[in-house]
Amino acid sequence: MNAIYRINGVSSIVPHEFVRVYISVFGKCYGNRNGLVYEFVHTKYIAEINPNVNRDRDDFWCILIYMNEVTVQKITALCKRRGFVFPSSEIYGGWEAAYDFGPLGAEVLRNLRNLWWEEFVHRQQNIVGLDSAIISHPKVWEASGHVESFADVMVEDLVNHKRYRADHLVAEALPTVSADGLLPAELDDIIQKNKIVSPSGNPLSKAKYFNNLVEVEIGTLEDAKTKAYLRGETCQPIFYNFELVRQSMRLKLPFGIAQIGKAFRNEIKVGPYFFRTREFEQMELEMYVNPKEAQSYFENFKTRSKDWLISLGIKGENIRLRDQEFKERAHYNKIATDIEYNFPFGWKEFQGIHYRGDWDLKRHGEFSGTNFTYKDESSGEAFIPHVVEYSLGLNRLMFVLLFDAYWEDGDRVVLRLHPKLAPYKVAVFPLVQNKPDLVNKAQEVYVLLKSRFSVAWDDRGNIGKRYLSQDEIGTPYCVTADYQTLEDNTVTVRTRDTKEQVRVKIVDLTKIFEDCA
Repeated sequence: MNAIYRINGVSSIVPHEFVRVYISVFGKCYGNRNGLVYEFVHTKYIAEINPNVNRDRDDFWCILIYMNEVTVQKITALCKRRGFVFPSSEIYGGWEAAYDFGPLGAEVLRNLRNLWWEEFVHRQQNIVGLDSAIISHPKVWEASGHVESFADVMVEDLVNHKRYRADHLVAEALPTVSADGLLPAELDDIIQKNKIVSPSGNPLSKAKYFNNLVEVEIGTLEDAKTKAYLRGETCQPIFYNFELVRQSMRLKLPFGIAQIGKAFRNEIKVGPYFFRTREFEQMELEMYVNPKEAQSYFENFKTRSKDWLISLGIKGENIRLRDQEFKERAHYNKIATDIEYNFPFGWKEFQGIHYRGDWDLKRHGEFSGTNFTYKDESSGEAFIPHVVEYSLGLNRLMFVLLFDAYWEDGDRVVLRLHPKLAPYKVAVFPLVQNKPDLVNKAQEVYVLLKSRFSVAWDDRGNIGKRYLSQDEIGTPYCVTADYQTLEDNTVTVRTRDTKEQVRVKIVDLTKIFEDCA
């Protein structure tokens, strides 16, 4: 996306990603049919982009060829209005960072699960699945290091006692400072030297660690209950089940085990919206390999991951791969790469590729007394397999897709989801609802398509409003039975993104929509 700015009648092209920031912060908007016109009064910012700008001028015009300002507020409103995401327990006042995925959100999540499983499990020769318990033996989390090390650094507002992640407060106050992985004492030093206060303007407590595991009590007798944990990540059962899966499926290295499921973390800071919550869903794949091959698999996972995300329709320029610095890495990672999306609130991680070495199998072996040594039949070499991990947040991926697909075309809101992800692949309408012949014919089309695709039916309001309604939820195609349908068994097929309409024979419809399945 590019923008044109004009100063003294001279036009220049500015990359859209630069312009968006300056417009949203410093612009004053004027609408017109062909785009948006902005008046700037802070020339020093545009001068940073183009050094030839006359810094003595105090205003200029910026005419956008295309501008689509997406905000968390717009996404939140759309999700609630159209049944993608609801605040959990809303009739009781809601619950912080808890959300229920509505009818359309449930469909998007199901589509993502199915596509991921098809790509990373079913199409692979040496990868199998697992569906493990959410509550597992407490020793699992001691062995994994979570009881000891699964913690964020927390500070507390000394007046209202609200708690915050110390690294987030430092990053917000000092954007150029990298606060990830700093020790409590290091964060205290930065907070004191820079006089950082809470969002309410109050002094902060000393920084300390706060464990993110969610504790539960198991048992029926009050004095005999056992402390356990909701799983903090879906991968640990993949590790302690390594030998059972290998033997039962007669697997040889390299092989992988995949799982999709819920995980729980007692996050200090949540949001925005459902980006960071205390209950979420992960799609994880643990690849067991010879240590000599680990680096190759790590690089392969990075490439495949980005390619798959782009195949979902996410714009390549909005994704980046960032290698974690040593201080950022979790205790089990030798190498780690974050895949981040360029949200309006900054680049944020939604997927990770990790080389975990033999940490996990060694630890579970030590704590359980199990021998996880693998002997290679061809070479005779014995070793503990190393792990290369693919870890993707399902809810965060949906968050990314909503931001990337959201588009405003004048008064029309369009969710340009990939057809395979859209909640409904097709919507079927009768032109009017008070003509039985048209309604019956439309119902025939609906039944025909319903046998192959997820299909919406709508006969309310005028046809234009029905189109707009389907555009807003991402339905790729709308099929309308009209008076000509009664004569020649053809219908109108309208495409979401272009609004183009063509006549198609009813018998050919399933073939046309095959790519949506």
